[in-house]
Amino acid sequence: MRWNWQQPDWPKFAYDATRLRGREDQFLKGAGILVGVMTHLDAGDRQTLSIELMAQEAVDNSAIEGEILDRASVQSSVAKHFGIKADHRRANAAEAGAAELMANLFRSYHEPISDTMLFHWHALLLNGRRDLSNIGRYRTHADPMQIVSGALHAPKVHFEAPPSQMVPADMDAFIAWFNDTSPAGPSPVSALTRAGIAHLWFESIHPFEDGNGRLGRAIAEKALAQGLDAPAITALAEIVQRNRKDYYTQLHSASLSNRIDDWLEWFFNITLAAQQRTLDRVYFLLAKAKLLVRLRGQINARQEKALLRMFAEGPDGFKGGLSAANYRTITDAAPATTTRDLAELVALGALRKKGELKHTRYYLNLDE
Repeated sequence: MRWNWQQPDWPKFAYDATRLRGREDQFLKGAGILVGVMTHLDAGDRQTLSIELMAQEAVDNSAIEGEILDRASVQSSVAKHFGIKADHRRANAAEAGAAELMANLFRSYHEPISDTMLFHWHALLLNGRRDLSNIGRYRTHADPMQIVSGALHAPKVHFEAPPSQMVPADMDAFIAWFNDTSPAGPSPVSALTRAGIAHLWFESIHPFEDGNGRLGRAIAEKALAQGLDAPAITALAEIVQRNRKDYYTQLHSASLSNRIDDWLEWFFNITLAAQQRTLDRVYFLLAKAKLLVRLRGQINARQEKALLRMFAEGPDGFKGGLSAANYRTITDAAPATTTRDLAELVALGALRKKGELKHTRYYLNLDE
């Protein structure tokens, strides 16, 4: 099999720009809507949203590769990087590194990519690892860099990257292209197309011993932020994580040819879904502020604590809804008090009730 990097047209990716233009326009329109809606949030909520997005992106970015991070610890660590008082949670090496990477990506979105930047990101991402010989530098091993699955005696090779001796030259070409195609570069490329090509190209080179997927998605985020000229975090990893199997299928298909229309179309759809997810979070924060203002002076401390706990779950809320048992755990209320508190929240329009008896569940009433 001949991989994309083995073909004579590598790395001259070919695609039909006219086929993709509508979604490029949709992305820019969505960005405008998002900026407009964000102006309705106060400074504190905007800051909170940015930190939550960075933390969630770090957690999902690692989860795609099977590494589980504690979201609260990552979020606390991100907040500290921006000088914000946070819970005193002790992040492990991987969580601290992932948090610092997201903070660095957010702050330096406008800067060009370089070997030095990527080496720094790699060292942050693999903070605490002792099983790799090359951390903070490109791979040098002579063995083939392969992505495989299946039994050891009969592995299935999904992709084989260029040999290590090719990596420095390939990365020189990639970095030059990425910087030249930025909005401020001599050959600018539209945001979604540039992000999609950058991610595929980087993954095809697979320049590091480990962490390539996470760094490749960070590079895509950087390309999107540069395209919008704003230190924005799109919920790209969150949506990729939800479509993980399809993501790997699409990457495999795209690695067989340098004609990448199908890959770009898939990437565009994923990115637009990620942008909508971010917009949903903003609407959720606005609805939260509106509801809490409306309820001011009408609810007790237990009810407020429970509502804030529900809001902390984000737009998706408690899986399966809030139960009376959940409420008692959150507030330490007695059963009779729990029944009364929940009934009052329903009457006030703060919660919606579904089901009966032991199957009763409560949901935030944010339809407006």
